Amino acid sequence: MPDPSADEQPAVPVREPAPLPVRAQILSTEHWSLLATRNLAWSESFSRASWFLTVVSATVVALALVADSTDFGPGFRLFALVLMPLLVVIGVATVIRLVLLNSEDVELVAGMNRLRRGYLDLAPELEPYFITGHREDVAGLMQTYGVRRTRIPAGQYLSSIALLVSVIVAVLIGALAGLIGDAFGAGTEAAVGVGIAAGVVALAVLVRLVVRQVNLTWDRR
Repeated sequence: MPDPSADEQPAVPVREPAPLPVRAQILSTEHWSLLATRNLAWSESFSRASWFLTVVSATVVALALVADSTDFGPGFRLFALVLMPLLVVIGVATVIRLVLLNSEDVELVAGMNRLRRGYLDLAPELEPYFITGHREDVAGLMQTYGVRRTRIPAGQYLSSIALLVSVIVAVLIGALAGLIGDAFGAGTEAAVGVGIAAGVVALAVLVRLVVRQVNLTWDRR
């Protein structure tokens, strides 16, 4: 005869909810992990911008030395046409990375706000003592950033590292366009006009890239 015990399913143990101190410790550990990741992102942002400015400064010094020794002759133009595209590529890559780091920072702040919501679920009476946000919408994130608004202020766009680097990259693109125009025999006025036009267009494109990525990040809220 078949053994009736063979058809019996093993009993699933009932898990008890974790004690409050354990929940708080888990939330705190995750909070510190996100904070450390955010610190790394900010450190990378500053180091990338500083490295780019260092490269630009070194290139300007090198161009000045070559210009002094060649009296702005063909050798200077050749040297500049070799270095300037490299600077532009490095600058564009820096802007893209800075924009991505800004997006990552917003997501990390949203995660930290969610964890604060967990803290308040454990101890709702502590809410009056929190000056940072505990919601994941724009208003909650702005509160954590220290801005009492429900939308992104224009000053945050204008003062961002990505936008400041974009201005420098646009100037480099304008200078490169002017050098190319001069190399093809355009007059000084024409080369300057081409450089200004290229710089303005490049700045518009880069600003559009920064603003678009910021809006996409915040629209997820």
